Amino acid sequence: MEKSRELALTQMRKSVQKLGSSTENFGEPTLMRFLIARSMDADKAAKMFVKWQEWRSTWVPNGFVPESEIGEELEARKLFLQGLSRSGQPLMVGKASKHFPSKDQLQFKKYVIYLLDKTIASSFKGREIGNEKMIVILDLQNIGYKNVDARGLITGFQFLQAYYPERLAKLYFLNMPGFFVSVWRMISRFLEKATLEKIVVVSNEDEREQLFKEIGAEVLPEEYGGQAKLVPIQDVVLPPLDN
Repeated sequence: MEKSRELALTQMRKSVQKLGSSTENFGEPTLMRFLIARSMDADKAAKMFVKWQEWRSTWVPNGFVPESEIGEELEARKLFLQGLSRSGQPLMVGKASKHFPSKDQLQFKKYVIYLLDKTIASSFKGREIGNEKMIVILDLQNIGYKNVDARGLITGFQFLQAYYPERLAKLYFLNMPGFFVSVWRMISRFLEKATLEKIVVVSNEDEREQLFKEIGAEVLPEEYGGQAKLVPIQDVVLPPLDN
């Protein structure tokens, strides 16, 4: 197994070079995410990796999305960053009742990048390893038709699948109303099997208990049985990385 892994990594590095790019500044854990996402096919992983590099240089040329560019989305205070779960994975909580479909799709896409980047970065211990994953709770309590944003959810999942491979550990949907089931069925058609396997629509006490065990009371918000207060993601200050 170790030998085939090394072989795949070597082949991927060569394929990336052939595509006119480089893996020089990226460690094995980062490259492995792309290989796993492409079933250990080195050529496909290399194409995905180069596409990701090109996408980052276009969308995040400074390495981060400035909050000044996503002010309207941040104003809603609908996403929260709660700290690390028992397994050391950051928890992001979304309140769908505070969300409305964006009229500015460019700003919304930058907002999604900001959320994913900041959530993943919150688990860095001095530096990025490359294999960090996150847990997401999407709470659909009290949503109405005006909050439904199939396009926004599809954008988020497409970004996760194409540009954040193997970054999602688990996504929990809480309080899904009956009318949203058909919306979710439609959205789920756009998702890869590997993504769908990480999604739980919580519908019984056993699943709630599992969520509690996985995340831990210290990090889980009070309204879900934990001890933590909700912290808007823009209020979280991350420590600087080691040089």
